[in-house]
Amino acid sequence: MENNKQIKSPVRWVPSVYFAMGLPFVVLNMVSVLMFKGLSTTGGAAISDTQIAFWTSLIMLPWTLKPLWSPFLGMFRTKKFFVVLTQIVTGVGFGLIALSLQLPSFFAIAIALLFIVAFSGATHDIATDGVYMTELNKEGQAKWIGWQGAFYNLAKVVASGGLVWLAGYMMGHFGTVYAWMAVMGLCATIMLFLGFYHVRVLPTGGAATGEANSFQEGLKSLWEVIRTFFAKKYIIYYILFIVLYRFAEGFVMKIVPLFLKADVAAQGLGLTEQQIGLYYGTFGAIAFILGSILGGYYIAKIGLKKALFRLCLVFNIPFSVYLLLAIFQPSEGWLIASGITFEYFGYGFGFVGLTLFMMQQIAPGKYQMAHYAFATGIMNLGVMIPGMLSGFISDAIGYKSFFIFVLFATIPAILATYFVPFTYDDKTKKQTETN
Repeated sequence: MENNKQIKSPVRWVPSVYFAMGLPFVVLNMVSVLMFKGLSTTGGAAISDTQIAFWTSLIMLPWTLKPLWSPFLGMFRTKKFFVVLTQIVTGVGFGLIALSLQLPSFFAIAIALLFIVAFSGATHDIATDGVYMTELNKEGQAKWIGWQGAFYNLAKVVASGGLVWLAGYMMGHFGTVYAWMAVMGLCATIMLFLGFYHVRVLPTGGAATGEANSFQEGLKSLWEVIRTFFAKKYIIYYILFIVLYRFAEGFVMKIVPLFLKADVAAQGLGLTEQQIGLYYGTFGAIAFILGSILGGYYIAKIGLKKALFRLCLVFNIPFSVYLLLAIFQPSEGWLIASGITFEYFGYGFGFVGLTLFMMQQIAPGKYQMAHYAFATGIMNLGVMIPGMLSGFISDAIGYKSFFIFVLFATIPAILATYFVPFTYDDKTKKQTETN
């Protein structure tokens, strides 16, 4: 009994399951941008920044639509079953992507496979968050929120850091195509390993109230989930808030890797894949992890209501770093790395505020898991739409003017956060747990 309790301890599954959640998201959202950019110059297919930004943003659509199938996940199996299943499906999907990269129509085939991986990854998110919120009370959620965000984004160290660096290294020995095939194959191996690991250590997550037992009940439950979600107090303002909080980030996310790789003559910094992997994917991601952990403890100390506006400022203002890099185009690696590290620390510190807000102000109620899925889906829509437009805007006005535009895009988020109301007071959270 003691051994089983130890295995199910959050320290055994929270870090690994949120790493498994983060890896597909980072690969699809960030690493694929650099992969297609590199393959477009060596694979005989001319792929513009506009096309890359548009399609690598559109494939993120399942993370927005995931609330539509979240009520059906509890019909026949536990949340743990779907966590493990989707990790295995994602691993197989990455393996097929690796094989597709040497085909003439690799871009269309890879995008189609990435859509499948995205659907699997979005489903994984629903089930994982369900386990997290069911197994941990509010105090436990606040305690582990920093570590959750840290290991979710540890995937950035592995994917956009280590794997991008590895791709750059292997290009000099095996060529671009085989380098990226190896990287996608490694992603497949990691996901398959995590799937089998979680068979043993992941708790079931229990049964969430209101989960369906048939398709008809699922439809009825879906309608009830939607109705009760939009009946929540302040919900219109909450939707506006979670869309705007990451609005500027949506523009930055797709363009920064392209900006770092673009030639100096094209207003870029002319970095190699190895440099991008080291500065952006490793130093930056480690700073994000540190910021996430400290942000979680900061919230736990002073409360979310008092901390949220400060977290929003720390989240958005550091995007000005990229404008400075675009203006001065420094060649010193330490200076570029320092700027990226500063921005990513602020990103991590501020991001946990939005995550905890959705968990504790929007999700609570009978359909906690589904409502949290709705909130995160809307949040991702706020990132996806500007991401789809970012390549077009960047190509039209250039990197320098684009990052000026990004700073103006932070203003709505700052205003929305300043005025956002709270439904539940932090001071009454322990009382709420017992009700």
